[in-house]
Formats: sequence, C-alpha cells, structure tokens
Amino acid sequence: MESNTFRFVRGKLAQAGWPPRSRVGRVAFFILGLDVLLFAIDKILSLVRIQHGTSLSGWVSFLTSLASILFCWLLFRFLRDRVLWRLRNRLIVTYVFMGVIPLVLLTILALTTFYLLAGQFATFVVTMGLETELKSLHATNTALAHELAGRLERNDKAEFGALESLRRKEKTWMDRQVCVWRDGKLILNSSAANGPVEAFKLPAFVQPPFASVVRDQDRLYLRAADEVTLRGSKLIVVSSEPLDQHLLADLANNLGEVTLYAKGISLREVDKNQPRGKAGITVTGDAKPRSAVTATNNESEYVLDTSSTEALEPTFAAGTVPPPTRSLDRTVSFPTSVSVLNWDTGDKTNPAAISVQTRLSKLYDRLFAALGAFAPAIEFLLLFIAIAFALIELIAFIIAWGLNRTITGSVARLYEATQLVNRGDLSHRITVKSKDQLATLQTSFNAMTESLEKLIEEQKEKQRLENELAIAQEVQAQLFPKEISQLESLEVHGFCRPARTVSGDYYDFLEINSHKLTLAVGDISGKGISAALLMATIHSAVRAYSLEGVPAAGLPVAVGASGGTGLMMASGLQGIEVSPAALLSLLNHQLYESTPQEKYATLFLGVYDGKSRRITYSNGGHLPPIIINPAGGIHRLDRGGTVVGLFDHLSFEEASAPLQPGDIFLAYSDGVTEPENDFGEFGEQRLIELVRENQHLPLVRISEIVTAAVDDWIGANEQPDDITLVLARAR
Repeated sequence: MESNTFRFVRGKLAQAGWPPRSRVGRVAFFILGLDVLLFAIDKILSLVRIQHGTSLSGWVSFLTSLASILFCWLLFRFLRDRVLWRLRNRLIVTYVFMGVIPLVLLTILALTTFYLLAGQFATFVVTMGLETELKSLHATNTALAHELAGRLERNDKAEFGALESLRRKEKTWMDRQVCVWRDGKLILNSSAANGPVEAFKLPAFVQPPFASVVRDQDRLYLRAADEVTLRGSKLIVVSSEPLDQHLLADLANNLGEVTLYAKGISLREVDKNQPRGKAGITVTGDAKPRSAVTATNNESEYVLDTSSTEALEPTFAAGTVPPPTRSLDRTVSFPTSVSVLNWDTGDKTNPAAISVQTRLSKLYDRLFAALGAFAPAIEFLLLFIAIAFALIELIAFIIAWGLNRTITGSVARLYEATQLVNRGDLSHRITVKSKDQLATLQTSFNAMTESLEKLIEEQKEKQRLENELAIAQEVQAQLFPKEISQLESLEVHGFCRPARTVSGDYYDFLEINSHKLTLAVGDISGKGISAALLMATIHSAVRAYSLEGVPAAGLPVAVGASGGTGLMMASGLQGIEVSPAALLSLLNHQLYESTPQEKYATLFLGVYDGKSRRITYSNGGHLPPIIINPAGGIHRLDRGGTVVGLFDHLSFEEASAPLQPGDIFLAYSDGVTEPENDFGEFGEQRLIELVRENQHLPLVRISEIVTAAVDDWIGANEQPDDITLVLARAR
C-alpha cells in the first residue's frame, strides 16, 4: 500500500503538472534526458581518455539549445495558463506592455541621447578650443606676414630680432616656428625656444591662405600659411605650433582628461557616386557597411578603414577627471576625430582621434556659464518641470491602480457569484459599489439570479401543479365509464380527448335496469382544473340523482322549478322516476348556489327505454344531438332550455323521439365542429356526412374516423377545445 507521504508527494506533483500531459512537455523532457545522458557519456569518455571525436559535444549543444527552446515554450504556456488566468495579472501585463516597457524604452532612449549629447558637447568643447587655437594661429600668421612684408619693403634688417622679442614676451610663441619663403627660397626660419629646428618644407599643394592640423614626420602640428606680394615676388609665411601635451593641457583646463591618439586611424577614399546604405552610412565596393564620413573634399569622400590592423594607442594625455560633486555626477567618455593633413603628400586619410573624459557637472558648468544670472532661473524651471512630471506620473499611477482595483474587484465578485450560483445558491446578490458598465453588469447579474430564482420557484410550482394535474387526470379518467353495459336493443360508445391535461367535457352512460339507459353529454365553461372540478360535480350529481333518488328536502324547490312537471310524493322521488327535465332543474339550482356567477354548463340528459324504443330527453343549452336513420334523414333533439347554473328558478322542457333499428344517435361537443383553418370551421354538416358515409361501421371505428378528420382539419395547430363524441345505434 502507498504511504501517506508518497500519496501527498504524488498529489503535489500532479497539481504542478507532473508528469507532463502535453506532447510538447513529453518531447521536452525526453530531449532533456537524452541531452543529460549524452553529456554524461561525453564526460565519462573524457575521463577515461577514450578518443571519441567531437560529435557528442556537438549533439549536446544542439539538444541543449532545442530543450531550452521547448522549455521556454512550456514556461510561456505555464505563465499564460496559471499566472495570466487572473484578470488582475493580465491587466498588470497589459500595463507593463502598454506603459512600463515604452516608458523604460523612452527612458533608455532619453538617457542614451543625453549621454551622446553630453559626449558630443565635451568633444565639441575640445575641438572648438583646437579650432580657436588654429584660427588664432592663422590670424597671428596673417598679421606677421604683413608685418614682415612691410619690414622687407623698408629693408629693415631687424625682422629676426622682432620675432625673438615676440617669443620672449608671448608665452604662446614659446613653441612656435615661423618659416618664410620668397619666390620659393627660404629666407627665414625662426625655431622654437628649446633650440634650432630644421626648417620644414613648403609643399607644392599648399595654397595660402591655409590653416590645418598637419602630420609632419609622425608628429602633429597646427600650421597656418599666408601669401603676400612684395615687389613682384611672392612672400609666403608659415607658422607652425606643435600639437603636444602643453596645448592639450590648455584644452583640458577646467574640463577633464583629454587623450590624443595620433596613430592607428586610417580612412579609405570612396567615390561620391558609389551607393550608400541606410542612415547615411557609406558603402564600399565590397557592399559592407562602413562608418560615417569623417573627411571630404570636392572630389572624394573618406570612410573609416576598419581593415586597418594598427593598434590604436594614446600618444599623450593631459588633465585629470574631476571628482564627482554628487552621487549622480557620472563620468562622460566620448571620442571624436580630427582631420589631419599629411604635410608631405597632402593625404587626409590618417586623422587623429581625441578622447574626452569629464563629469556631467563640468559640462553643466560650461553649458550654463554663458547664461550668467539667468542660470539659476533655468535650473529652477528644469527642476520644477521634473517635479511636475513626477507628480503627474504618480497621479496617473494612482488613478490606474484605482481603476485596476475596480475592474478586478468587480470581476472577482462576479466570479465568486457565478461559483455560488453554480453550487445552487441563487439567493446571493452582488453588492454594487460603483456606477459604470461593470456595475451595470453586476446589476444585470443580480437581476438574472433573481429571475432564475423566481423561474425555479415557478418551475417547482409548475411541477407541483403538473403532478396535481396528473392526479386529477387519473381521477377524471375514472369518472368516464370504463365498461359500458350494452342493452339488447342499443349499443353505445363514448370518446373524450382533453385539449389540456384535464377535460371540461362530460359524458356518461347509466344503466337503470335491463331495458333502460340514461345518456348524459355536457360541456363546462372554461378549461383546466376549474372546468374539471365542475365536471366532477355534475358527474356525481347526475349519478346520485339518477341512481339514489331525490331527497324530500329538495322537492319543493325542484318541483316548483319544474313548473309542475315533476311527480310529488310524500317521501320523495325515486331515481328511476326522476325525469330528465326535473333533474336539469335540480342541477341548475345546485350549480347556481354553489359556483361562481360566471360558471355554467351545457348538459343533455336522455333516458332510452328499450321496450318502447324511444328516448326521453331534455337539452340544457347543449349542441342538439342528432338521430340519423339508415336512409340518411336526421332528427335534432333540441327541446329543453338554456344553460345550467347561470340563472336560478328555471324550468326545462322535455320531449321524446323514437330510435328504430339502424338509427344512430350522435351527440358531440363544440370541440368537434368549431376547429378552424384557412377554409373555415369543421362544421356540423361535415360531421353528419362522415357519420352517414360510415354508419355501417362499428361505433368505435366511426369515432376514430371523425377524430382523425378533425385532426387533419386542425393540422399543425394546437387543439383548441376538448373533443367529445357519444354514439349510440339501435338494433
């Protein structure tokens, strides 16, 4: 037998979905087991130093990847079926995808953009400083060229002394070198302060005015050239300043650390008409994307040559990264390139790179330094906007959280209510706390459960009534004659089919003696239980008065009502001596006294005497029965009076009619003749013709033919009224 612990563990595993029931789950665990087995075999073979190649490692990697994909799919299905089953979790995931993820992406984009802008601004400060230095050199060189031209024009021999004096006075001239050519002949070489330096060449491609960063003998310089016309000759003055650590230190002053990379970067010249990739990236001939263009001239463009294998090493650095002023004062590192002209060849394919490392606070100070007194106001405005945005985001989060709780709370209450209703508790009602569509849904649910509760109560009541009607139907079926005693000279047959469960029609055969028989046919106003109860009352009264006699206490009323047609005796009237007219008077008075005013009945009573072959009758408002002779003639039994039970103190006429051998007595209710279709009512004439055509058949068969004809006439419609048919044939 299993232990309790084992059953508990197995139950927990079953709740967790183990063993897996889906095909994907079984395949995933099979692949995982196979992967673990191959991995173990591979390790064992490696330990015992058996050469087995690399095939097992490849299979292990492949199966691991495949198992990872399948388990990711299983995890997704688990999250979808378990975690995302609750509406609250679905809404949270929806909010994450609609709000959080875009916000995170926008934040990342904003931070990335801010970092790039900060880096660009840092490099912009350095490059602008370098550009300013180059412009200053060019302006100074222009002024110097005109000054030297003027001195030469005056044959002033003190030009060299002037330069040396300028070098001693101006710190910026400490490392500058000035070379002057007249008609291509070097006439002046003012070297740097640290000793004589060989004059640099004047390339043919240099066309003054000229100012650029140049590379001369693997060193970088800032050089500017100007040309002045002197007595028909050309005077070219070139000033050169080394791009060294001293200049870099000036650029890094109050900024951060600036690093120069003079080597390791090369450009590749590309035809302008060559096709380009997306986002402005120039594409070389091998269709591989290259970096953005960094140098151009009128004829060609240059892109970064990524195939260069030369290591990018810093030439020198200047300055230091300032310490952070606050916790969010992050370091900003960003590189840029500087176009460099080869002084020997004029080539621009080997630029220099400058990397800047600084702090956000330094960039902030440099950025807002130009604003002066307006800087605090702008800082306050930015802070105010940030706080306002934070408050708006907080308010939006609180509103979203509240809406989420209203939605999930309403759905949770609806779910709880459906579970209670599913268990049969229809009395539960949801407490509606809001005025929205979900509140309307909850109200509709409450109305639905209330309707269901009423419907079930009505169904129970209907079931109870149906049970009672079934009992009433059984009781009423006992009221109709089951075994009819046929007289020697008269055969009889009766049929009744209710329109509902119970019938308001009535027929009966009462055998008085061996040669006398009472026939009763009636129709009660209304349908259903009330008509059936009144039918039972008439049934019992007719049988009681016909078989047991009329009590003496009832004689004065009965005799007075009959207008003297009844027979008076001191002790009462015996049942066999009560005439049909007197019996109708008695029934009329009884029904009038014991039933509501709107209740009444039609009733035909007839007594057949086999010795005289006559039927004595009285008709209380019923459809007149018909006697059809073999020759087809008819005789209506219409003597009597009005309906029974509607008015008091009524008298009824009485008559008699012969019944010769072969004559058929036909009595019916309005349920036989009054059904309608598109051609009108079924009608009495159609009933008479059916009986005439089939009068030679047994009475049961005639009854079946008539009811079938009525059903065909009604068609698919509901039977409108009770169908009652009474047949008798003299023999």
